[in-house]
Amino acid sequence: MTLQLTGIHHLTAITADAPGNLRFYTGTLGMRLVKKTVNQDDTSAYHLFYADGKASPGSDLTFFDWPVGREKRGTHSICRTGLRVAGETSLDWWREHLAAKGIDASETTDIGGYKSVDFEDPEGQRLRLVDDGGKGPANEWSASTIPSEHQIRGLGPITISVPNLTNTELVLTRVMNLRKLLDFPSPDGEGHVHAYEMGEGGPAAELHVTVQPKLNPAMQGAGGVHHVAFRTPDVEQIHEWTARLQEFRLPSSGEVERYYFRSLYFREPAGVLFEIATDGPGFAVDEPMETLGERLSLPPFLEDRRASIEARLKPLV
Repeated sequence: MTLQLTGIHHLTAITADAPGNLRFYTGTLGMRLVKKTVNQDDTSAYHLFYADGKASPGSDLTFFDWPVGREKRGTHSICRTGLRVAGETSLDWWREHLAAKGIDASETTDIGGYKSVDFEDPEGQRLRLVDDGGKGPANEWSASTIPSEHQIRGLGPITISVPNLTNTELVLTRVMNLRKLLDFPSPDGEGHVHAYEMGEGGPAAELHVTVQPKLNPAMQGAGGVHHVAFRTPDVEQIHEWTARLQEFRLPSSGEVERYYFRSLYFREPAGVLFEIATDGPGFAVDEPMETLGERLSLPPFLEDRRASIEARLKPLV
């Protein structure tokens, strides 16, 4: 049986304003803060996780809080994050909601076969609301600012920008076993988009690749994306992915224990950082599902440093 990724796991972006980020994603977008922790490689920085009501894999949009300038946009980057909602009626509702908050949003358009609305967060993070047709489970959050029928259901599709498709496509199809789905003109008129799917397919399991050879390389910063992660069910399968990358002589981080999931990092040929992450054990491993995100959570190997870590973090509210 061919080794398969099952969908988008999470996406990690960058903010230079953690309090404002928290207000926007929980207030304006109505997502649930499911984990308030720190960057395990830089404990001076928050790592905030927003998701659906049950903190499901595939619904996590996360942020590193770093004191950096704005992203310089360009290629060699992740350039648009899809957020799934159920139905074109929800897209209409969201356009009115965003306008009431003073946020510009595009008209509803067809992008890659899905009705979509584009907008940006206050730091320029490029987001896209995507009508997923109501397919798959919906885990609403009872305390959300957004009515249950319009809440964000999860991630996908995710769009990356590369200057040349050839080697990126080889890694996607031959190493990662993604399937070519379709191609279409980029909605911004700059380049062409090639869509790939994994697992059972659908918008929660698609990666879109925009080919933009005339753009300069992006420079990461606030409003930009750090990496995208793909789902694998368990530790046994991430062992198989580790072996597969070695087989293709593709450099990787080796497996990294993140406590809430196990991860494997590598870069595709244009330099975009990919991660493969296990579905479990999940965010309820160290605090009750009912109170996720209400206190600072630290993995066991950082717990003895709690006092010093907390002293360095700025209040979120």
